[in-house]
Amino acid sequence: MPPGLAIEIAEHQSDDSLTHREIEVLRQVVFGQVNKIVAEHLEISEEAVKAHMHRILSKLRTNDRTHAVTIALKRGIIDIDR
Repeated sequence: MPPGLAIEIAEHQSDDSLTHREIEVLRQVVFGQVNKIVAEHLEISEEAVKAHMHRILSKLRTNDRTHAVTIALKRGIIDIDR
């Protein structure tokens, strides 16, 4: 295993994995949906979407949605082809 890959795996080994619902929310964010639209699409409250996004950002250790999407795509957490 290349050293760089081993380091990256070690850095993220203790990451909390996203729940199914968090992945659903993040998948909507990939396509630029705002919280209100995500809530309507998933049939949950906008407050629930905000709570999910807060946990997603925390778990992925980032402060913004764009970076969370980038991380999720890079790690294979979400796939835009699905």
